[in-house]
Amino acid sequence: MASGGGYRNGTHKAPSLRTSSSFKSKLPPNASSNGRRTSTIDAVYGRVRVSVRLRPRNAEELAADADFADCVEQQPELKRLKLRKNNWDSDTYEFDEVFTEFASQKRVYEVVAKPVVESVLDGYNGTVMAYGQTGTGKTYTLGRLGDEDASARGIMVRSMEDILANICLETDSVSVSYLQLYMETIQDLLNPANDNIPIIEDQKTGDVSLPGATVVEVRDQQSFLELLRVGEAHRYAANTKLNTESSRSHAILLVQIKRSVPGREADFSAETDHSSHLATNYKPPMLRKGKLVLVDLAGSERVNKSGSEGHMLEEAKSINLSLSALGKCINALAENSAHVPVRDSKLTRLLKDSFGGTSRTSLVITIGPSPRHRAETASTILFGQRAMKVENMLKIKEEFDYKSLSKRLEVQVDKLIAENERQQKAFEAEVERIRLEAQKHVTEAERNYAEALKEEKMKCQVEYMDSIKKLEEKWSLNQQKPTNVRTDGTCITEEVSELKMLLQNERQIRKAAEEEINKLKDEQHKFTKPGSAGGNYDILNLQSMLEEEIRQKKRLEEEVIVLRSQFSQLTMEAGQRTSYLDRSRNGTGLPGLDSLSPLRNLHYKDATYGERSSITNLHEQVGLHNILSLLESEDATVRINAVKVVANLAAEEVNQEKIVEAGGLNSLLMLLSISEDETIRRIAAGAIANLAMSEANQELIMTQGGIALLAVTAADAEDPQTLRMVAGAIANLCGNDKLQTRLRSEGGIKALLGMVRCRHQDVLSQVARGIANFAKCESRASAQGQKAGRSSLIEDGALPWIVQNSNNEASMIRRHVELALCHLAQHEVNAKDMISGGALWELIRISRDCSRDDIRSLACRTLTSSLTFQAEMRRLRIEL
Repeated sequence: MASGGGYRNGTHKAPSLRTSSSFKSKLPPNASSNGRRTSTIDAVYGRVRVSVRLRPRNAEELAADADFADCVEQQPELKRLKLRKNNWDSDTYEFDEVFTEFASQKRVYEVVAKPVVESVLDGYNGTVMAYGQTGTGKTYTLGRLGDEDASARGIMVRSMEDILANICLETDSVSVSYLQLYMETIQDLLNPANDNIPIIEDQKTGDVSLPGATVVEVRDQQSFLELLRVGEAHRYAANTKLNTESSRSHAILLVQIKRSVPGREADFSAETDHSSHLATNYKPPMLRKGKLVLVDLAGSERVNKSGSEGHMLEEAKSINLSLSALGKCINALAENSAHVPVRDSKLTRLLKDSFGGTSRTSLVITIGPSPRHRAETASTILFGQRAMKVENMLKIKEEFDYKSLSKRLEVQVDKLIAENERQQKAFEAEVERIRLEAQKHVTEAERNYAEALKEEKMKCQVEYMDSIKKLEEKWSLNQQKPTNVRTDGTCITEEVSELKMLLQNERQIRKAAEEEINKLKDEQHKFTKPGSAGGNYDILNLQSMLEEEIRQKKRLEEEVIVLRSQFSQLTMEAGQRTSYLDRSRNGTGLPGLDSLSPLRNLHYKDATYGERSSITNLHEQVGLHNILSLLESEDATVRINAVKVVANLAAEEVNQEKIVEAGGLNSLLMLLSISEDETIRRIAAGAIANLAMSEANQELIMTQGGIALLAVTAADAEDPQTLRMVAGAIANLCGNDKLQTRLRSEGGIKALLGMVRCRHQDVLSQVARGIANFAKCESRASAQGQKAGRSSLIEDGALPWIVQNSNNEASMIRRHVELALCHLAQHEVNAKDMISGGALWELIRISRDCSRDDIRSLACRTLTSSLTFQAEMRRLRIEL
């Protein structure tokens, strides 16, 4: 055994996932002439289905990352995942399924693997694979045996349970091979002596096989579990800083299934009464071959984090190289590259059919919540995103069963010979009977036909004679009236004469009209000829003057357009990121205003840096005073773009002092007070919130009546994004010890509490942050002897809302409210009100169940130091 690794017989623990599939029939049937065929009747295209599974925090992360939020935010109902870049910005990714850390192993199997297992039972190839950083739960998801807890069984165990439940052991067969890819060498886990298995690729079909691997036929679930235990005992594992039992090899479980096709054998079980069937119509019975590949990949790792040394370092290099080769292949397939580097690694050769081949593939990517491993989490997510672009073409693989057909046909031929002799005699007798009966019918039909023909002939003769008589009578009548012809001719002649007269009148009228038109043309010519020269000269002068005016107007308009374009070009760059953020949040937030907690630590990507640079260039080229003057423009679009630019500048700490000195704060407060445009009010409130991050600006905002304006805006606004901006500005002001009394007297606290009517998570988060800041400042003032009496928050009625939201589902709201409760409880004078309001029970819960150690210890310290709380807990018989 290598010094850096070791054998292992154990599993990890992690949560669960789901797969959906959508296929479309593409290809016609196809058969070969060598006695074996691959049926493409059910050939379909299928994209690789990718699910993401989040592991819960382990003990080390609970201790080390207690003060840091998870880098992953899940939206399982939308199948969406957000990866935080910092406290204010995140990237959103969509997968086929997103599982929380609470998902069960059963749901993981039913969503991820069960559709693949069902396809394999139908004759397709299928692959289920787990990919992710070491220690994120891949082996737990796939290979957990569940000896102690049946609900913890992994995909391997549950897959075999379904397969054995859906086959007939008398006619079908299931065989397995269990292998590991260690240091680019394929080893047999069921026979460790077989440690260098070659990969053979069929030149015609492209199928990959491992002829040297041990193949064991499985008849029951218990024997399969014993095989898995033997294989796990021989698999390489080692203890690293990231995982106590880190897999040092890729584990591959191959399951081969042969099934007789249901329904195809009905043709061969015909009884003797089905004599119309011919032997040429028989088709041989079909056997479908399905292959299920379950791959537990070794985890990717960074050496500086895992602490791998010596032989373990070589193992890590080999693992990372094989995973890198797999990533290159998936990139090439996702981009439809002409060359896919399959031969760079044995892992990619083994999985050639799983990505871009004929296998139905389901990929599980496992990630952890720790922000320390954000880079590895991002890499795993991007791997899954690229894999979702890979498409496979699924094909059913079938074989003819000629031996079974031959036996059935021999029995059937004997039955058909006897049946044929019996039916031949019956047929001859039936033919004779039909001949005699037909002859009788022919004779009777001939007699009936002769009689009918005679009757029809007589009838035709009678009708002919009647017609001749009628024609003779009409001819006689016409001969007796010769004058009628002349009379009719005279009438016709008179009508023709009348028509000629009408035509002549029409010609005369037309000639008179033409003469009148000629006269009018002559008069028009005489009228225009005498004064034509002078009239044309005046018209030309007027036209030249008009053209000169048009040219001057056009030059002025071009100058205005050039000046505006210099301003619009730069503001549009900032607006592009604004529109992107609007779409992602279904609102109209501004860059730099997405989070109203302090923004001085906010870092954007290069594109965002380019936008900031454009805003800075605008500020330097146009001048801050000119930008601020546009806030008073009558054009609403110019006003909106101007306030956006000011808000973006205010997001940078270096620009805040310049904005205030140039009167920007006064202009923003004025816009907030007089503007009726909801967009301008929202952006102006966000800019004030950015300026309120500076302690010097906080006092200026208070001095210039900013609290009153923010309170009025909070009362009037209905848009959640506007309320979020206003709440963020007030929350920043609540963190200033010097402004506590004035903040309350001018209605800041009541305005903050009034915004809870919105019930939007982002608004409530800012409200909770403001309450926590205010409670912290009050607690500090009470400890220094500067504050006496009950808390202003309790007097203003904030306690019921605080107690109600102390266990809110949103982590940000819950964290701020828990801090506010702990700070209120530190002042003994608030204890009775908190007990009557139900806050004591929440403090006890926080001291026991809070996920953050600092808040939990603060709650414990507060409860033990308060005499009033101690007396009440003794009365209720509660112990910490």
